Amino acid sequence: MSKKNILTGIKPTGTPHIGNYLGAIKPALKEMHNDMYNYKLFVADYHAHTTVKDAKVFQEYVYEIAATWLACGLDPEKVTFYAQVDVPELFELTWLLACHTPKGDLNRAHAYKALVQANVEKGNKDPDHGVNVGLFTYPLLMAADILLFDTNLVPVGKDQIQHVEIARSIASRINALYKTEVLVEPEALVVDAVAVVPGLDGRKMSKSYDNTIPLFCPEKRLKKLVNRITTDSSEPDAPKDPENSLIFDYYKLFASHKESEAFKSQLMGGISWGEAKAQLFEKINDEVKGPREIYNKLMENKDQIDKFLKEGAEKARVVAIENMKRIRGHLLGYQK
Repeated sequence: MSKKNILTGIKPTGTPHIGNYLGAIKPALKEMHNDMYNYKLFVADYHAHTTVKDAKVFQEYVYEIAATWLACGLDPEKVTFYAQVDVPELFELTWLLACHTPKGDLNRAHAYKALVQANVEKGNKDPDHGVNVGLFTYPLLMAADILLFDTNLVPVGKDQIQHVEIARSIASRINALYKTEVLVEPEALVVDAVAVVPGLDGRKMSKSYDNTIPLFCPEKRLKKLVNRITTDSSEPDAPKDPENSLIFDYYKLFASHKESEAFKSQLMGGISWGEAKAQLFEKINDEVKGPREIYNKLMENKDQIDKFLKEGAEKARVVAIENMKRIRGHLLGYQK
């Protein structure tokens, strides 16, 4: 039985934080090292260019996201790890897919519709104000990401299913038109609800709220950020309510059940918030300090990151070049 192809993309639009690690990176890596599948993980750098327009910032984001996954345990020997920029076949396929996709399909894409709706609510005369063509055609590049590698399964959250549906619709349309399976029709692998990591203020951790804890910030900064976590005004030796405590919410995300129960007993027994935060800092730091060292070494030696991405792209292109020959043959009649 042949292995199924699974593909995941990561967009470099900011410094990874603890919410990214617990909600996406850690659970994904656990699945990626399963030998039952062929996994591909790519840095979606060209997707990020729809919003990130500073070249220096852009490059730093690319290195940060690549270094983060490598530091957290990504094994380039088991997972094909590459950046879009190094696989030019993606952009050729994007154009071919565009020639088979009704504009109406892109009009209904969630991201585009949300921007149009925001313009209408603001009273802008032009509903497309601020919408670049890259953002509008974003689903086409994403479909190329998926279809170029004969992807069977794409792990996504419920809010991202539409992207896979668009890719599947395009593949189905092309297969029907050319009366053969030119493209594999992918399926969404809906990821169960992942941990919703609270920010420093209790809202969901998000860069837009400025309430994040960068995953690999220095120990001193990590300690300062943990000390900023919102708590109530309980007296130092007063019993604390674990079920209404951000400190406890964080602790559970990094600790075993046994450790969490012990910490819960301490809170109810009246340890101070200062001591509780000190224990939380130690728990978080224990988990990230090893990967932090690897991350810092990679960021100081970016040629190592380039090497991993280049080697991954070489593996990816072996497949991409062969598949594009097949696709060109069916769609254009070219046998080259």
